[in-house]
Amino acid sequence: MAFEPPRRLVRALGETAPEGDDWLEKLPGLAREAVERRELTVERVQLPGGRSSLVVLVRRADGTPAVLKLAPPRARPESERVALAHWGGRGAVQLLEPVSEGAGGAGGAEGAEGAEGVLLLERLHPDVSVRTLPEAKALLEAAGTLRRLWVDPPEGHVFETVAERTGRQAKAMRAGADAAPEVAPLVDAALSAREELLDSPPEHRLLHGTFRQSKVLSGDRMPWLAVGPDPVVGEHAFDLARLVRDRVEDLIAQPSGATTTRRRVRRLAESLEVDRDRLRGWTLFRAVESGVRARRVGRERDAELLLEFASWL
Repeated sequence: MAFEPPRRLVRALGETAPEGDDWLEKLPGLAREAVERRELTVERVQLPGGRSSLVVLVRRADGTPAVLKLAPPRARPESERVALAHWGGRGAVQLLEPVSEGAGGAGGAEGAEGAEGVLLLERLHPDVSVRTLPEAKALLEAAGTLRRLWVDPPEGHVFETVAERTGRQAKAMRAGADAAPEVAPLVDAALSAREELLDSPPEHRLLHGTFRQSKVLSGDRMPWLAVGPDPVVGEHAFDLARLVRDRVEDLIAQPSGATTTRRRVRRLAESLEVDRDRLRGWTLFRAVESGVRARRVGRERDAELLLEFASWL
């Protein structure tokens, strides 16, 4: 079978690829090798797929349905592997290959049979996410799933912290503001919020890192399970912040979008016992960071939506 990368993946990785990166060119061969090594039968490549990995629906030698996921190093797949192993299927998709002994951190761990960047996962229902539910129900189910992921990180972990990740992002945000002075007030507000929030974080837990409605899929073992983490260690409000802006295009289209957003912040904070001001602050930071990044890679429409959303906070 030809493992042609979906156009969505090619476009997204092309926006962020460092000079000389050839992972996309190597991807068909990597996929064939991963399939042969595990004696898998390929059903199809999942379309439109994600923005950072190739997802292939497969069957194992005993006929069990599974998912083969291949991601480039910059997507931190080994960090995902260790986080999934630590969660052990509680609230998240099950890892079907063990992590090697002593791999308590985010780097260097490989499955017993796997090459780096290749994950064999439990098959969920890839076309059914909580985003298919009515908005209020979707937020409720997503929040309940997220709560199960908030656990202590493994001992001796080397996961990135919220401070480290947002520190890298803050530098890029400042450069974006210098290039586009009209966004400077929002960037200043977001960076100021970050500094205050990092001064006294209330907890340090293992977080999903990129949680949103489309990352929660229907399963057989449990009704809803999270997929695609980019794990990070920090406070709950950081993880919840990305969920606040889900369906941002619908929020922007509403005459009462700003009011709805503030109500969503309050309800999510109350339902998950997160400080409302901390959730608002991290929502502001993450929306501005995403908006500046979208503008940097030429996604002007996305940038406009995100920055308008941020202005309501």
